[in-house]
Amino acid sequence: MDQIALPDIPLSPNIRSRFVEDINGLRMHVLEAGYETPGRPCILLLHGFPELAFSWRKVMPALASAGYHVIAPDQRGYGRTTGWDGAYDGDLSSFRLLNLVRDALGLVSAFGYRNVDAVVGHDFGSSVAAWCALVRPDVFLSVVLMSAPFAGPPSLPFDTANAVPRPRRDDPVHRELAALPRPRKHYQWYYSTREANADMHGAPQGVHDFLRAYYHHKSADWKDNRPYPLKSWTANELAKLPTYYVMDFTRNMAETVAEEMPSAESISANKWLPDSELSFYSAEYMRTGFQGGLQWYRCGTSAAFTPELETWSGRTIDVPSCFIAGRQDWGTYQRAGVYEAMQQRACTRMLGCHLIDGAGHWVQQEQPDQVTGLLFDFLKHATAQVI
Repeated sequence: MDQIALPDIPLSPNIRSRFVEDINGLRMHVLEAGYETPGRPCILLLHGFPELAFSWRKVMPALASAGYHVIAPDQRGYGRTTGWDGAYDGDLSSFRLLNLVRDALGLVSAFGYRNVDAVVGHDFGSSVAAWCALVRPDVFLSVVLMSAPFAGPPSLPFDTANAVPRPRRDDPVHRELAALPRPRKHYQWYYSTREANADMHGAPQGVHDFLRAYYHHKSADWKDNRPYPLKSWTANELAKLPTYYVMDFTRNMAETVAEEMPSAESISANKWLPDSELSFYSAEYMRTGFQGGLQWYRCGTSAAFTPELETWSGRTIDVPSCFIAGRQDWGTYQRAGVYEAMQQRACTRMLGCHLIDGAGHWVQQEQPDQVTGLLFDFLKHATAQVI
């Protein structure tokens, strides 16, 4: 992942690309807007998979014009940020959630901020943003979760001192998915396999067309994205999810999304992700591969790092919060009950949940003007509450 002779990023003139050294062992690549005037309040934007800081390009100028210093890093494992171990057999612990929070905290501190007005996270970045607000509410004064709701920290076993000890058993849902008449597998467990990176990085259709199909399949452009709440975490319910979440058992992700590759006419008509912008994503992922992002999923599926998260069992997000997602995004409902738990228990000062029509999973790219308007409204009310 050499930093020499990297091509320019297709950005508007009021966004700059730069590097910040020594952020929790990383040389972090950052996109920045509103940097011209010192002393502005700060907003931190955290991307998801398979995206980059570049995914915020459409909302950053408006936030800067409103008086904010806007910072969007390529997170650990992604893009032009270096210093992370991308080997499958490397140091997985550096990708655990609390270390990703430490990355965010270190970046904010490096820019000279004791706190930021908001941390905004999309997709897996939503999980990092949630834990930022949970662990350091003094630094992250409000939080916006996008496309991935947060149910709260894992619970400790409770009232078990006089109960008969029972060993923790494996989740049977994966065996049950494989045993369905149409055998299936969950994408997060597939992403945790040794083969996943090579499947995508070496996709027969090439990385560019792989990403085109992947983004299309999870967007509002794919007309079968009509999500609804699932009843339970069971094989029969999970099998209702599209194949980008619950895959056919014998297919990898490149093969899965190839089935839904949009036509040349659809690609030419795409306004939210034209080929000129997708080409930046594909060039970066061709250079780095996908393993850095896949390490995040491995941390989640291994359960090795759950005990340290249980340290916050029972704690809630008590800073002002809101949720934004596309109405055509299955991500809101992919785990039964999480969307409701976020509103009822996990976030005590939830100022709104907004589902934007005409957007699938890539909400800030598909409908940036609506997202920006909701962010402005949230920031106005959140700031008033903090004061």
